[in-house]
Amino acid sequence: MCGRFALTLPTDAMAHLFKAQAANLLPNLPNYNICPTAVVHAIKSGPLGRQLVSMRWGFLPHWYQTETAGPLLINARAETIAEKPAFADACRERRALIPADGFYEWTKDSHGARLPWYFQRSDGAPIAFAAIWQSWQGTGVNLPMETCAIVTTAANTSVGAIHHRMPLVLDPDDWPLWLGEAGYGAAKLMQPGREGVLEFFRVDLEVNSNRASGPQLITPLEDGAPPRGRLI
Repeated sequence: MCGRFALTLPTDAMAHLFKAQAANLLPNLPNYNICPTAVVHAIKSGPLGRQLVSMRWGFLPHWYQTETAGPLLINARAETIAEKPAFADACRERRALIPADGFYEWTKDSHGARLPWYFQRSDGAPIAFAAIWQSWQGTGVNLPMETCAIVTTAANTSVGAIHHRMPLVLDPDDWPLWLGEAGYGAAKLMQPGREGVLEFFRVDLEVNSNRASGPQLITPLEDGAPPRGRLI
C-alpha cells in the first residue's frame, strides 16, 4: 500500500519534468510527511495538454454525500480496480500521476512497535505514482473537488521483505500510456514493480506521528538500525 509520502521538488521543476502547465493554487512544498486527506500535487491530461493540479488524497465516489460517508479510499488495488464500482469509470477515463520523492512503509519489532522505512528511486529521480481521480461535489459543498487514489500492486520480491503491497511506480516512457495520451492498453502497466528501481532504509520513529515534519524524517537511521538495503 502507500499511506504516507514525501515531496520536495519545486513546482516549476515538477512542471518541467512532467511537461505540464501548473495551476495557480498548489500545496506548499517541501512536505516530508504527506498524509491521507491532504491536498497533493497531481498530473492529469486533457484537451489542453497536461496540467499540474491539486487533488484531495482520498478518492470520493460520486454517491458519497459527505467526505466521511464511506471508507477512506487512499489506494486502489490494481487487481480489482476495473471491477470495483467506486473505481471502474476512473480507471478507464481518469488516470493521473502523483509525484513524490519517496514513500514510507512500516514493519514491527518483536514487541509490536512500528518501525518506519523510507523508499526512494535508486537512480535519484522523482517517483511518479499511478493514480486515478474523481471530481466530487457532496451535500453542502459549493464547488467540485478533485480527489484521487494511488494504485497499488502486489509487492515484488524485494519490497515484500517490508510490505506485501507497493505503489505502482511508472517510468517516464509509461506516462503517456497511463495518462491516455498513447491510446489504449494502460492495464498492461499494472504489474508489480521491476526489481532495482527502488532503494530503502530505516528512518527515525518521529515519522510515526502524522504531525511530524522536516527533512530529518527521511534521514537514514544508521546507529543500531538494520543496514540500508538496495532492492536488486
